[in-house]
Amino acid sequence: MEFTDRVERVEPSATLAISNLAAELEADGVDIVDLSVGEPDFPTPENVVEAGKAALDAGHTGYTPSNGIPELKEAIVEKLAGDGLEYGTDEIIVTPGGKQALYETFQALVDDGDEVVLLDPAWVSYEAMAKLAGGELSRVDLSGSGFQLEPALDDLAEAVSDDTELLVINSPSNPSGAVFSDSALEGVRDLAVDHDVTVISDEIYDAVTYDTEQTSLGSLEGMDGRTVTINGFSKAYSMTGWRLGYLAAPEPLVEQAGKLHSHSVSCAANFVQHAGVEALENADAAVTEMCEAFEERRDMLVDLFAEHGKDVPVPDGAFYMMLPVDSDDQAWCEGAIEDAHVATVPGSAFGTPGYARLSYAASEERLREGVDRLADGGYL
Repeated sequence: MEFTDRVERVEPSATLAISNLAAELEADGVDIVDLSVGEPDFPTPENVVEAGKAALDAGHTGYTPSNGIPELKEAIVEKLAGDGLEYGTDEIIVTPGGKQALYETFQALVDDGDEVVLLDPAWVSYEAMAKLAGGELSRVDLSGSGFQLEPALDDLAEAVSDDTELLVINSPSNPSGAVFSDSALEGVRDLAVDHDVTVISDEIYDAVTYDTEQTSLGSLEGMDGRTVTINGFSKAYSMTGWRLGYLAAPEPLVEQAGKLHSHSVSCAANFVQHAGVEALENADAAVTEMCEAFEERRDMLVDLFAEHGKDVPVPDGAFYMMLPVDSDDQAWCEGAIEDAHVATVPGSAFGTPGYARLSYAASEERLREGVDRLADGGYL
């Protein structure tokens, strides 16, 4: 059996590989402090669950219009308007998870040999999606600027040219938790306009910020016609397993991406879309409560690592931080899970070696225990 070049040039997800290893060890009876998973440890808000149940009881179990039910698309348009984004319902595709929205965008925009620019550290699936579409990668390293983009705008300017097809911006960032400044986003806008580049703005963590507010790239002057805004329900509403996301883009791109959407996933699950309406309209209190807990955990971890002489870049959003490690990060993470029984993800998986990504989507007790295990095992 022979496989296609496009599949063989893609590596398995490093984050899922670590999660799978943690699950295997736990199945063998090992107590793992799992700081690798990108999943909120909070339940889906009760009213959202009830809305999903009510939708099932009401018989919302069949196919929907491929791009989404009207009620959800209207709620998404209203949400985006609150972010300063002007989209119509015909510029929305509702997808089974934000990852599907990204995949459809890459497939619609990137052809063989097209240049895709990523900011490192970058979420692991961007690279895979670019390669599956036949794209060639250029990468800009933000590790020397505390993971912030503004000090590295000159480097980005060197990477972006008239040959660039797509630039990917993720703010708040997975894995660093960085929230890019308005000045940085204005710099992105200027480059995109000057070189006629389309930009993906992945805003899946936009509701999870602490010390600063996130600005939506598409709200900047000149970006409404060249930005694809990606978002979803997994992180803000703790709905990872519900698989619900969306893209918002100019209608010509929606038309092309919609063809792929209709021929692959058909539509997002009917009853899940109804739950999504409830999340957007009536779950703000739950989101606020979750974010306050994440902020307390972040502050606690920064202090704990400082006690062990580790200066960790303080994230302004999401629920991750990048821990500097003194050795090969892959070997460090493997040793940490096998010896200290703490699961983390090597920074090299995100294009930034010398770090380990930690998720603080765990209780304060487990986070403290994880730090203690790493320290006792000589990993700090």
